[in-house]
Amino acid sequence: MTAPTVLVLGDANPDLLLTGDVVPRFGQVEQLLDGADLVLGGSAAIVAAGLARLGVRTALAATVGDDAFGRLTRELLELAGIDTRWVRTDPETPTGLSVILGSQGRAILTHPGTIASTGPEVLPPVAELVGTCHVHSASVFLQPRLAAALPAYLDGVRAAGCTTSVDTNWDPAGSWAAGRELVTHADVFLPNAAELAAVTGLADRDAAADWCTRRGVTVVLKDGAAGGVAWAPGHPPVFAPGLPVEVVDTTGAGDSFDAGFLSGWVDDLPLSSSLARAVAAGSLSTGSVGGTRSQPTLAQLESALGLA
Repeated sequence: MTAPTVLVLGDANPDLLLTGDVVPRFGQVEQLLDGADLVLGGSAAIVAAGLARLGVRTALAATVGDDAFGRLTRELLELAGIDTRWVRTDPETPTGLSVILGSQGRAILTHPGTIASTGPEVLPPVAELVGTCHVHSASVFLQPRLAAALPAYLDGVRAAGCTTSVDTNWDPAGSWAAGRELVTHADVFLPNAAELAAVTGLADRDAAADWCTRRGVTVVLKDGAAGGVAWAPGHPPVFAPGLPVEVVDTTGAGDSFDAGFLSGWVDDLPLSSSLARAVAAGSLSTGSVGGTRSQPTLAQLESALGLA
């Protein structure tokens, strides 16, 4: 079997997106919603789907349960063109699920299930990654068993010639220690502004980026509608403006940003070009409900950037 160009490590589960009158009122009140969509979720899965959509051979290492949600997740991963050879089934634990309430803002309720049960058993032996050039890790704080094994694993794949990246996502416990350690084992860190500050312990954005670059880590920051900023060791920051888009749903936009950047990274594009891809992919992904439905193809991405 052909080796993937990128291996993504992390979470895979369904997202149930509810829109309309979603603020709960307990009691005998039945609330009618505008919409309910069951779609592919999990930050790692959305990154993998975005990469596959951009034409990058991509595999996912994750865990699902032996249940209806697990079977649905596998089906959606395969429909997205993702190599699932390292997606493990846990027969004892239900598949994780996120319920996303969308109204004026967004609230996420997550049952961890197999997200939290995922551990080092999903990691493929480094010897099986001959031909793979990049490994990306997501949602480390939701997967403490896996997070504990990642520093040594990322060091191992780097020694074998792969580059690595980390998007820690948010830490529900507020500790951030595992993320601070893990980032120093990566070539690229892909946070938003709040995550960058929390991981480094530095509120000033440039100082926080400098903390990373002095440790050899390139920082690629998601900056919402403003676009993105990237700092590489020994170089001044580069910027990419956001695209003017009509936003339907921001679920997974940061993960699509990651996919856009990594598609340029593995193509050896300049940092500025990879950042432009990231911003465009994140922006375009907001055009539909769910994290994957509006993820762009490479042709759509280049058209949005005026390159087609």
